[in-house]
Amino acid sequence: MSSTYQQMIFVNLPVNDLDASKKFFTELGYSINAQFSDDNAASVVISDTIVAMLLTKPFYSTFTKKEIVDAAKSSEVLIALSAESREKVDELVDKALAAGGSPAGEPQDHGFMYGRSFDDLDGHTWEVMWMDPTAVEG
Repeated sequence: MSSTYQQMIFVNLPVNDLDASKKFFTELGYSINAQFSDDNAASVVISDTIVAMLLTKPFYSTFTKKEIVDAAKSSEVLIALSAESREKVDELVDKALAAGGSPAGEPQDHGFMYGRSFDDLDGHTWEVMWMDPTAVEG
């Protein structure tokens, strides 16, 4: 019998204002898991297998000896999320922009693949993309 274990990803992001960041992500339609949230961190449930951990910068610094980059000025990571359709790409990015995010580049339309990106309140770049499943089947 094969395992039904689903590997998860927890993206840990330093934030300037935890309450503002929680509001931003809930306006995108995501929920906060209160069990793993407190005054230092918020657990944003993106899907069953993807969680964004928003950490205050002082708390984030307890996990690393490295300098925390200012994501508004430097890029360390691009977070890419799939979407089920072109419309869902636009819907999520439009919500992000309405909630205070900013555009992070021009839309990319390759026919079989479509994507847009935004920067969240702290400058972390999120790319949202759709790909035609028939193009992937080969």
